[in-house]
Amino acid sequence: LHTILSMVTPLGVLLRLPTFKEKARQQPDNVNYGLVGYPVLMASDITLYKADTVPVGIDQAAHLEFTREIVRRFNHLFGPVLIEPQAKYTDFPKVLGTDGENKMSKSLNNHIEISAEPEEILKRVMTMVTDPQRQYRSDPGRPEVCNVFQIHRYFTDEATIAQIDADCRAAKIGCVDHKRQFAADLAAYFAPFRERRAQYAAQPDYVWDVLSDGAKRAQVIAAQTIAEVKEAIGLP
Repeated sequence: LHTILSMVTPLGVLLRLPTFKEKARQQPDNVNYGLVGYPVLMASDITLYKADTVPVGIDQAAHLEFTREIVRRFNHLFGPVLIEPQAKYTDFPKVLGTDGENKMSKSLNNHIEISAEPEEILKRVMTMVTDPQRQYRSDPGRPEVCNVFQIHRYFTDEATIAQIDADCRAAKIGCVDHKRQFAADLAAYFAPFRERRAQYAAQPDYVWDVLSDGAKRAQVIAAQTIAEVKEAIGLP
């Protein structure tokens, strides 16, 4: 499907995608086809399984809109075969990394593993950029520009966040204090996830059975989609 969709994808559209421009800027000596063609592969991943709704971050909005555009182009040329997916955003559509500038990403090593132990979470959180204008503990803070605060408010209760907001603005709490509390709340929030992960790690046969079952069900949908696509474009 990736190959077939690439045949109806204008190169100019791919080169204009912001994600491609960002990657090309990050690695100017290695601008390869993989970078250019990746959005077509992503479009294939979505359309192959007839997905009508895709939960994404705002940084992937351009990629999903590209998918929609390719679906419209294909359907215009060959008939209504593929489904045009819709985006579904949460109320936290973009998460900045520990550097406070780029989106949280493993490739940039500015992320926090949700399965990490509390000690590792604290270690990562302590490296996070906060309010750049707050140089001393006695300086009033600006929670609205602090990345720690922006993420923390999704992992604790409203009363705690309101208190931190007030204490930060009044310089009653320092950035280190806030980071420690955020790390503790984050670790507590993901404690059930870590427990379930440990349980599944002790049941590898069960995990492989689940993956195998999912793959078999997905293959049925994929085979049907490929058959419909080939029929539409006249391939045997």
